Order: sequence, then C-alpha cells, then structure tokens
Amino acid sequence: MPPIVETNLPYPLYKRGKVRDVYRFGEDKLIIVATDRISAFDWVLPTPIPHKGEILTQLTIFWFNFLEDVMPSHHVKVELRSLPPEYRLRTMLVKKAVAIPVEFIARGYLTGAAWNEYVQTGTVWGMKLPSGLREADKLERPIFTPTLKATVGHDEPISFATLAEMIGWESAEYLRDKSIEIYEKAHRYAYERGIIIADMKLEFGWIDGELAIIDEVLTPDSSRFWARDTYEPGKPQVSFDKQFVRDYLTTVWDKNSTPPELPEEIVKQTYQKYVEAYNRLTGRDFNKIVSQ
Repeated sequence: MPPIVETNLPYPLYKRGKVRDVYRFGEDKLIIVATDRISAFDWVLPTPIPHKGEILTQLTIFWFNFLEDVMPSHHVKVELRSLPPEYRLRTMLVKKAVAIPVEFIARGYLTGAAWNEYVQTGTVWGMKLPSGLREADKLERPIFTPTLKATVGHDEPISFATLAEMIGWESAEYLRDKSIEIYEKAHRYAYERGIIIADMKLEFGWIDGELAIIDEVLTPDSSRFWARDTYEPGKPQVSFDKQFVRDYLTTVWDKNSTPPELPEEIVKQTYQKYVEAYNRLTGRDFNKIVSQ
C-alpha cells in the first residue's frame, strides 16, 4: 500500500495540520487521521514515511489506555467501520476539546533545546542547573518547560508564570504536575522495555469543563526515545524517533529553503526505528498487525 499523504473522507474537513487531517463528526466529535507526512524544523518534508501514521495512532491509543488512571483523554473507544480499510489503523474518533495553545514539555535528560541553552547560560528555561553536566545527562528530577504553540514559525518558550496568566494558576499547577507524573510513569514503563524516554511533549484541552490529554502522546514524533543498552552521557544517543531525520537534514539542508527529498535508505531506517519503538513499548509486532 502506498503511503497516505492526502486524505479525502466523506466528512466536513475541520483542519489540516502538518501530519494530521481532522474531520468533523457530528456536533461534538472529530475524526483524526494521521497521514504518513513527516515534518522537521517547521517544514513538511516532501518524502513520506510509509505506515508512519498508523504507528503514531496505534501508539497514542496504547498510551491513552495506559494513562487512564492518571488522566482522561479525548479518545472515544469505537471502531469506525464505515471508513476504507486503509484508514483502519491511522484513525481516531475523539471528543472535541477546547485546546490550550501550549506544548507541555517534561524533560528527564539534558538534550535538545535544553542542552543548547545550558551550554550557553547554565540554565534551562531560566532555571539554574548544576555546573558540569554533560549532553544527555539524566537530571536529578524531571523539569517542566512549556512552550507557546506558534501558528507560524518556531514555538516560543514561556515561563510558568506566563502559563498561569493564560489558564489560571490552579490549572497551570495541575497540568504541570500531571505532565511530570505522566512522564515519570511512562519513563519507568519504557525503561523496563529497553527505551529511555528523554523528554516528551503533551497537549491538553477542556472537554465539558474537564481537562483531558488530546492529540498524540509519547510517540516518536512527540518524544525522544533512546536505546537503554547503548545509553552513554556526553554525546548524542541512539534513538528511535524523529531526531534521526533531523540529524540527516542538518547535513544537507539550510532549513530555510524548500526541504530536499529523503533518500530511500533514510526513509527505510526511519520506518524501522518507529516500528522498533512501537514493538518494544507495546509488546506487539507492528508488521503482523499491519498485514492482517
């Protein structure tokens, strides 16, 4: 089956994101379709990753179920039997939420933007950290680093005080604490299965006045997954996530012009990394599932 890049379902289109198409389903529900598009550095790349949308959707559903005792999600547990079979694994029915335009990021290791800031200032999101830390070092305790979602360009780091001004102090404290709790529970689970979750970003929204997890959660697109058995601080890590594509692009692209096509070998390795993450975390064989 060729990669699904564009979708055309018999429902009103609600919006198209970088990698997801969203359709209206009645008055209070949405159908989210994860395509095989992949984005990096705020660009949608011209080369899709086969089955990527199916992996992201099925892994998100797995985590929604795993985290039910921590916080509800917007996922509605029904199968949309009227959809074409090629959409079976990449589609979720969800309750419509009033989304908070913030990415709630929990970090357990010093990497990515946090590492870049630390090298320059010794801080992360303005928080002072001990001196002498290395790239990929495990932090003494997870830290919370929210960002404001940008409609155009890069997301903007914000302080906890700014978040509290946006949604109220009580809600900000609640979602900060829930983000850390979700990260710690997922980290423990994944570590036992050979994956270190270095960091993760979550999105939340209000549904009938109650806060819930929305969008995707703990996927290779929204988290950094490292191989536990090769983990060694002081350098970049072997990963099972989108960082592999980012690392390749930095060697061939200026990030300002139209992005290049991905070579076949990069596409293949990216697919294999996503599948490995899914298999380790769920204990299931994705290739068997997709062939059923």
